[in-house]
Amino acid sequence: MAATSDIGVYREALVFLGTAGVLIPLMARLRISPVLGFLVAGLVLGPYSLGRLGEGLPWLQAITITSQDAVDRLAELGVAFLLFTIGLELSFDRLWTMRRLVFGLGMSQVVLTTAAISGIALAFGNTVEAGLVIGACLALSSTAIVLQLLAEQKRLATIAGRSIFAVLLAQDLAVVPILFLIVVLGNSTGAAGAGAAASGSIWFGLGMAIVQAAAAILLIIGFGRLVLRRLFRLVAHTHNRELFMATILFVVVGTSLLTHVAGLSMALGAFLAGLVLAETEFRRQVEVDIEPFKGMLLGLFFISVGMRIDVAEVARYPAMVAASVFGMVALKAVIIAALTRGFGLSWPVVAEASLLLAGGGEFAFLVLGLASSSGLVTREVEQFMLLVSSGTMLLTPFLARLSRKASKRVHNATALADGHGDPRPAEAGGIIIVGYGRVGRILGDILTKQDKAFIGIEIDPDAVRKARRAGHNLVYGDATQRAFLRKCGLADATALVVTMHDANAAEHVVAAARAERPDLPVIVRARDAAHAMRLFKLGATDVVREVLEASFEIASTVLQTVGMPVGKVIAVIHDERDARKKQVREGMTSE
Repeated sequence: MAATSDIGVYREALVFLGTAGVLIPLMARLRISPVLGFLVAGLVLGPYSLGRLGEGLPWLQAITITSQDAVDRLAELGVAFLLFTIGLELSFDRLWTMRRLVFGLGMSQVVLTTAAISGIALAFGNTVEAGLVIGACLALSSTAIVLQLLAEQKRLATIAGRSIFAVLLAQDLAVVPILFLIVVLGNSTGAAGAGAAASGSIWFGLGMAIVQAAAAILLIIGFGRLVLRRLFRLVAHTHNRELFMATILFVVVGTSLLTHVAGLSMALGAFLAGLVLAETEFRRQVEVDIEPFKGMLLGLFFISVGMRIDVAEVARYPAMVAASVFGMVALKAVIIAALTRGFGLSWPVVAEASLLLAGGGEFAFLVLGLASSSGLVTREVEQFMLLVSSGTMLLTPFLARLSRKASKRVHNATALADGHGDPRPAEAGGIIIVGYGRVGRILGDILTKQDKAFIGIEIDPDAVRKARRAGHNLVYGDATQRAFLRKCGLADATALVVTMHDANAAEHVVAAARAERPDLPVIVRARDAAHAMRLFKLGATDVVREVLEASFEIASTVLQTVGMPVGKVIAVIHDERDARKKQVREGMTSE
């Protein structure tokens, strides 16, 4: 009987998985963010649409989701995973190099937009607390949608892409104090009954929020730096991918629950865990392994958001909804345009950034939900603002296309000589070295002396630790995974060098790299002629056989010792190398 009574939970899980299975490939084919698909799915399958009709049509209940509470609990994990990956993208060094854009441009955008929208909310009769909540949540843009659009267009490395990313980073960092502020305002409002909290209480609450956030950050980062790197190093020694993935999930969920027990948000703990891991050599492998979980749970979060929207309740004011959507986009675009220009960015960047960041974001739903449960906004206001934010998110892909067209037109019109509008990557790609043993280390030393940028990849955590202590740019991870190679910058790399001792693994790396970049020069270390033949068939540009090169070095030394001129020796070795390489390419073996 118990199993029968709980079947609804499994039914709703099947509805979600089936929805995800249909939406993700469909959105990919249509080149639309899956976020929008999940949002619409939640709206359609939720209790206010098909769920409401299901009361009279029992067969509809099989394809609807009615347990809002169960979905919300899992959706919290989706937000935690999103913030964890945002933390992974951040690092203290990266924040410092982008400090002017993040803490100057980004934070100015959050503060000014919050103030402007809050003023409009107050003019419509909202309380001070409600106005602050509305302004704060609508000031944020969609990290998930905007970054995906920039990545699809390969524009993250451009001046505009980096400026937009800086603003998004500032917005993500602002979420934490905003959540704290809502909790404090909610407590103040509850203590004062139906009256509004005094302005002094608001500023005191904001100060306490910042102090609590700072204390939590210092505590978790200090503990994480002492424990997390050592923990992942021990797990990496096992070379067990399942254990590595389980450790990631344990860290995300564990830190989230710790902060929740301490009275803070689960998202804060996950964000701090990601921030600590971003400083380690395991960051890129963690990003690759966590991606499927983040995508599915984040999809559940957006489904839960769509389920909260009751279109019938706010459909009484269709003109007001439309005016609010377009008014919010226009207001944010003007503010962002003024700020980006004020920070010295060119007009093409201004045009692109102002339109792409003008929409709402996913954190608006989290902020509004918390504010509603805290009694800061009424349910009617929450529903209205959810619809406004959702409408602007639905417009974001169209705003992205408009921003690119506007940027090109402005660029052509102004023809600026400073190059700020140049769509080419701002930083040239480096060399990727897979395998950092004896051969890889020597190559890395030579590249360093020649001022050539490179990133090394190694599966041995001890080798990674030693190389990083020596100042080399080395990361831990499995280079046979295409997703991991992408994280390491394969799209912009100038060459890939594979020096792995494991012949089978080297072949998998070549195949993965060639599938991603048919044009990329790939130089590989081979054990023997047979191995070299397989590498050439997989697409290696050039192959260096370790036994053959050792023989050439000995032959060169011998010929010079018996009196042959150096120039003649070099020519002889060069001809012999070319001849043997030709034999291998033609399928002949000489070893």
